Amino acid sequence: MSLVLGVETSCDETAASVVADGRRILSNVVASQIELHRRYGGVFPELASRQHVLEIVPVIQAALSQADTELSALDAIAVTSGPGLVGSLLVGVNAAKAIAWARGLPLVGVNHLEAHLYANWLIAPGTTAGRQDEPVPRLPLLCLIVSGGHSDLVLMTEHDQYQVLGRTIDDAAGEAFDKVARLLGLGYPGGPAIQAAAQTGNPSAFELPRALWKQGYDFSFSGLKTAVLHIVQEYAGLPAQPSQAKAQAATAQEPPPKRELPVADLAASFQAAVVDVLVEKTRRAAEELRVEEVLLAGGVASNTALRQEMKARVRLPVRYPPPVLCTDNAAMVAAAGHFKFRTGKQASWDLDVCPGLGLV
Repeated sequence: MSLVLGVETSCDETAASVVADGRRILSNVVASQIELHRRYGGVFPELASRQHVLEIVPVIQAALSQADTELSALDAIAVTSGPGLVGSLLVGVNAAKAIAWARGLPLVGVNHLEAHLYANWLIAPGTTAGRQDEPVPRLPLLCLIVSGGHSDLVLMTEHDQYQVLGRTIDDAAGEAFDKVARLLGLGYPGGPAIQAAAQTGNPSAFELPRALWKQGYDFSFSGLKTAVLHIVQEYAGLPAQPSQAKAQAATAQEPPPKRELPVADLAASFQAAVVDVLVEKTRRAAEELRVEEVLLAGGVASNTALRQEMKARVRLPVRYPPPVLCTDNAAMVAAAGHFKFRTGKQASWDLDVCPGLGLV
C-alpha cells in the first residue's frame, strides 16, 4: 500500500490529507477561511497567507491523526506548487519541503488544476462497497475544470499527458458567479448563493448572451456579467451606460422609477447561460475527439444544474466528484501526487512556487 500526504494552500483553504494508493481517502482535513474573507466579498491575499501560517501545522497533524498514521509510514509528500496566490503557495510548499527534508521523504510538486482533475479518482470514506470497486476513469478522457480562477477544457490521453483545448479569455465561471452574486446582493461565495436563489427562479426570464457559442473551445463570461449589471442598473432606475449628454439632460428630468429586482429570475437566467456554454462546448469537444468519458472538476463542478445538464446532453459516461471534493482540498493533491510518484516524477529541493503555472 502506498501512502501519500497531500498539502494544499493555493488560495484560502489550508488542507492536508492522507490517501492510500491514489484512491482511498484516509483523512481529509480542510481549514476554511470563508468567514475571514466574507467581509471583503472575495479572498484578501495577505490575510489568506497569514492564516495559512497559523493553520498549516495543526492541519497536517490532524490529517495524520485521523488517518491513524505517522510521518515514518509515508511514502511521499505531495504539495501544490501552483497556480494560486504566491503568499499562500509559499506556506504549503515550504512546510512540505521542511517535513520531507527532515524525514527523508520524496517530495512531489503538483499542479492545482491537475489535482482537481484527479479528484475523480478518489473514493471518499464511508462509501458503499460497490463504489469501492468502481473502475478508474477510462482514457482518453475530456475534463472540464471550472473554478473561481479557471475554466479549462482539457484532453487527457495518459497520466501526466494533457492538451488544453480551451480556457477562459477573461472571467472564469466561478469568478463570474461571485461577481454576479455581489451585484444581486446574495453574498459570498457566489456559486452556492446563486444556485440557492435560482431554485425558485425562471431561467428563461431574461435573454442573456452566450459568448463564443460556436467559436472554438475558449470561454468568455465578462460580457454575461456586464449584461447582468445593466439589468440591475435598469431596475435601480439608473441608465446602464449614460453619456455625458444624457447625464446632463437627466438632471432636468425626473429620474426613472425604481423597480424591485427579480433576483431569483435573474439568478436562474444567469446560471442557465453559464451552464449552457459550459455544457455545449464540452459536448461538442467530446463528440469530435471521441473520448471514453467526460469528467467535471473544480468548485463550479458541484453546481447541480451543471451536473444535470451535462448528464442529459452528453452521450458519454459523465463522472464528477462529490461536492466536498470539488472545492479545494488536499486529497486531490495526494491522488495526483501518487500517480506522479509512481512514474518516477519527484521534485528537487529547489522546488519553488509558480502562481501562473499552466497545466501544459
